[in-house]
Amino acid sequence: MMMFSEFGRRVEENASQGTDHGTAGPMFVMGAKVKPGLHGTHPSLTDLDANGDLKMTVDFRRVYAAAIQSWLGLPAKPVLGDYAPLDLFKA
Repeated sequence: MMMFSEFGRRVEENASQGTDHGTAGPMFVMGAKVKPGLHGTHPSLTDLDANGDLKMTVDFRRVYAAAIQSWLGLPAKPVLGDYAPLDLFKA
């Protein structure tokens, strides 16, 4: 199972003391053949991009490439372009 949100949250509060939509949201991949643990690094809460958003540490297309190639057994490049699959799945 793979869960992923299409938006992240900003670090700074907005005028209503909430957080606006931002970038670099979490992704979860679960299953018996998934290598456990954190893949990538936690984003910094102080080293932000020019818009004040978190900088992503793993491109979501690398996760999709891993699922397409390692799980479905299909080539990912025709679908996604040139993204190296993340090493997520056990042999």
